[in-house]
Amino acid sequence: MKASVLLKSSLLTSLFVISSCATTKYSEDIAQNNYSNLEAGKIYIVTHKDGTKKQKFLFRNVDGDNIIGTAGKKDSTEVIIPKSNVAAVKDRSRARVAGGAVVIGAAAAAAIVVSSLRAD
Repeated sequence: MKASVLLKSSLLTSLFVISSCATTKYSEDIAQNNYSNLEAGKIYIVTHKDGTKKQKFLFRNVDGDNIIGTAGKKDSTEVIIPKSNVAAVKDRSRARVAGGAVVIGAAAAAAIVVSSLRAD
């Protein structure tokens, strides 16, 4: 009985973790990358291929071989990121929602395990 409840709760937790991926990966071939799924006015976090620090920016548009935006909603400093240097783009708002779902799922799994241990 205990093993099956533990197994169910771990499966539930892993399901939440797997479903929380909010990252769009991009391939080495720049021509294949479709940046049309980025929405103007949303904040994204870009992971660079060269290993530099992740960069948060407010997306504005795509111009040729560059992704253009600003440093933030209040900071109007222009940010230009070459498409060739983009490894992944993460939507910050989706990441927050997914992170909350993981925390809630883990708490639910822990509650199931604790209640099953007390029932025996």
